[in-house]
Amino acid sequence: QVQLVESGGGLVQAGGSLRLSCAASGTRFTLNVMRWYRQAPGKQRELVAAKTSGDNTNYADSVKGRFTVSNGNAQNTVYLQMNSLKPEDTGVYYCNTFLFGTVYWGQGTQVTVSS
Repeated sequence: QVQLVESGGGLVQAGGSLRLSCAASGTRFTLNVMRWYRQAPGKQRELVAAKTSGDNTNYADSVKGRFTVSNGNAQNTVYLQMNSLKPEDTGVYYCNTFLFGTVYWGQGTQVTVSS
């Protein structure tokens, strides 16, 4: 059973930065794919960024050039560095991964960007 814990959310003014962290536990296997999703009020959850095997990364068009996903120092830890934040980046950010066909989600961390 994999557990994902996100941290680092908060309230920030437009143009500011935040760094989110996601730490996975409960497995000795390396999680090759770790993703960040977000859900804004009244909207569907959307994929923001993904880190896949071979250190490949993918980003939603809306965050390209502003967000960076990277490995953390510990195994199965991933960061999401968010710069030049906009009010439309507001939402709950979730970490996501899968292992042996089972998808896992964290509890989410709130990011609020004020104008």
